[in-house]
Amino acid sequence: MLTVGDKLPSFNLKAVPPGQPKNPSEAFTDLTDKSYVGKWLVLFAWPKDFTFVCPTEIAAFGKLNGEFADRDTQVLGLSTDSEFVHLAWKRDHEDLRDLPFPMLADIKRELCQELGILHKDEGVALRATFVVDPEGVIRHVSVNDLSVGRNPQETLRILDALQTDELCPCNWKQGEEVLKVA
Repeated sequence: MLTVGDKLPSFNLKAVPPGQPKNPSEAFTDLTDKSYVGKWLVLFAWPKDFTFVCPTEIAAFGKLNGEFADRDTQVLGLSTDSEFVHLAWKRDHEDLRDLPFPMLADIKRELCQELGILHKDEGVALRATFVVDPEGVIRHVSVNDLSVGRNPQETLRILDALQTDELCPCNWKQGEEVLKVA
């Protein structure tokens, strides 16, 4: 699995853009690792669409999207499902209908493979989160078991700490004092 200090791999994937499409030509877009040059990225992967834990996490990231945007950060969701399945799920699930960030479709599993987050037995994406700086360097990685949802508030806290470029103690929150080396 890629880790802190590694570069985010290049990718070119189909995606379901934010919100609801007004017509079929707006239902899908192509996104690459260069689509958000100069921004921080939070790339989080989930195992499968139309499941139980995944929509709780996706909706929680969606609710915090404005806070991520305030930090010049683009949130990107990712699974090995197709863009058609993503779109159907967004239309079907009330909490996902107006999702404010793109859902990437890695149906060939190329990005998940390069990130090292494919489940060994299931062949789906692990519940992984990557925080990537504007230079494309991975600055944080976390992975949960398939049965346990992650905490998007913690991802936001970690992003805040990374963006200080300072030493941040345990449980540090934005606005608190950072550590000073004597």
